Amino acid sequence: MASVAAATVRAAKGRRLIPTRAALVLTQNAVVKVKELLARNPEAIGLKVGVRQRGCNGLSYTLNYATEKGKFDEEVVQDGVKVIIDKKAQLTLLGTEMDYVTDKLSSEFVFNNPNIKGTCGCGESFSI
Repeated sequence: MASVAAATVRAAKGRRLIPTRAALVLTQNAVVKVKELLARNPEAIGLKVGVRQRGCNGLSYTLNYATEKGKFDEEVVQDGVKVIIDKKAQLTLLGTEMDYVTDKLSSEFVFNNPNIKGTCGCGESFSI
């Protein structure tokens, strides 16, 4: 399955981004971009965030359209958009802020994750 968008990771050391009861929080930029992506694919019920073994540091994020919610997947609804967290990614994403950043060279989702112990130099993979 092809990925929907690019994602980068940042370790958010020493700060608690959101209360522990929230699995994931989206910034306003992320909400706008998710709405835009979902408008392109009306069959999708939301955006699905997962992790997979990849990169020099172990794990990387995956972003795909979700057409259904799995039995143990977590659902985050914020400002009218739905993000589904794959059951295998729930513990790695707990307390994470999902942002969408645009600069002169790239546009991508950025996950500010307080659970990360290390990242690779390019920011594509991380370890917990």
